[in-house]
Amino acid sequence: MKTYLLSLLLCTATISYAQIKLPAFFGDHMVLQQKDNVSIWGTDKPGSKIIIKGSWGQESTATANSQGQWKLKINTPSYGGPYKLVIKGSNEVTLNNVMVGEVWLCSGQSNMEMPVKGFNNQPIDGSGEAILNSKNNQIRLFTVKRASSLEPLDNLEGQWAEASPASVRDFSATAYFFGKKLNALLNVPIGLIHTSWGGSSEEAWMDKETLAEFNTIELPKKLPEGAPQRTPTLLYNAMINPLVGYGIKGAIWYQGESNRGRAEEYSRLFPSMIKTWRKKWQQGEFPFYFVQIAPYGYSDGNAGFVREAQLHTMKTVENTGMAVTMDIGDCDYIHPREKKLVGDRLALWALSKDYGMEGFAYSGSVYKEIEEIKEGKVKLSFDYNENGLSSYGRPLTGFEIAGADKVFHPAEATINGDKSLSVWSSKVSQPVAVRYAFSNCEAGSLFNTEGLPASSFRTDTWEE
Repeated sequence: MKTYLLSLLLCTATISYAQIKLPAFFGDHMVLQQKDNVSIWGTDKPGSKIIIKGSWGQESTATANSQGQWKLKINTPSYGGPYKLVIKGSNEVTLNNVMVGEVWLCSGQSNMEMPVKGFNNQPIDGSGEAILNSKNNQIRLFTVKRASSLEPLDNLEGQWAEASPASVRDFSATAYFFGKKLNALLNVPIGLIHTSWGGSSEEAWMDKETLAEFNTIELPKKLPEGAPQRTPTLLYNAMINPLVGYGIKGAIWYQGESNRGRAEEYSRLFPSMIKTWRKKWQQGEFPFYFVQIAPYGYSDGNAGFVREAQLHTMKTVENTGMAVTMDIGDCDYIHPREKKLVGDRLALWALSKDYGMEGFAYSGSVYKEIEEIKEGKVKLSFDYNENGLSSYGRPLTGFEIAGADKVFHPAEATINGDKSLSVWSSKVSQPVAVRYAFSNCEAGSLFNTEGLPASSFRTDTWEE
């Protein structure tokens, strides 16, 4: 009897092993990147011949290696669907309702994680109407379940769903509104892969090889008892590594609050993470657009330095862009309600830079240089300022000015006819430096004429 049971168990194990298995993100309702040679992978019995056929007329083959792993590439057409994807090996798997379109990876901490329905007692503007009107089979959503790991994983938990009130209410608001804007203006299917964790630090989303270059970061030797989202490498291993290689157009990112007290380190970590993700995906310098953290009443430190680090990243890392949120902060709530504005502002970057749309502004004005200092006034010029500046009828606030003593005083400002800005204070006769909204919770008052807020900035390089 024991011999019979052992034989049965071995037979069952063999049958179970000799089956095609796919990572969770290859499934019904998924979106594949259009006009690309996308990778698809999985496991089967070692030596099995794998044949994949797309109902759009493409076919590709591979052979499972000695560990049963296989990977292949298949060409995708211009946007369209729904299609079927048939995978034949030891058995046959059919993926239904597959769309071909534009795929974006969406990651970060709680402001990316915040769902369209909002958090408890923390709303999203217009969430009810957005959820009610969300049914759209051209927008597909995938949320990665929270997980952490000391070592890189091959799979994760999650499933694709069409946009509908039931799926959208719990999906990332920033990501959804970003995708909705792209779908509305491009009229192509949009796939959004959302992988985020509230309170997560930058280094949690980075691999150990990259972090080894930072002597300020200590790599973990075991899983922590709490707060894995603040532990280096753990989220990268479990929530990014399994996705590496899935064909994407680009990424959007909303994070920075958890690194607020380490701005100088963040100015190096953030660019390194972007470069590493790009290297891992092997898709070149794919677009990476991110959100500058909004004003909030932190109890210590100066969030202006983290915003500066984010601005530095936009200026120095190729094919990046930054959505500014200086006008939508709340000193009492770290999660701005206006997530549609945030998603739309990220979409402006993509529509201009990646989809060839023209005739509109996609960035708020960015401080360029001091043009002159004359009669106690500092004259500043800006990039992304084609049609000039405006305060939209409100006072220009949040400006400070300092002399050589490095003591800052509240300052007045005015917009000049040549699209520059002049700043001065009666308390500083010989100014050398200007700062704008360079604090934790200073509401933005400076915009370009297209309504996009200027980033906070400083003209000095002083340590404090």
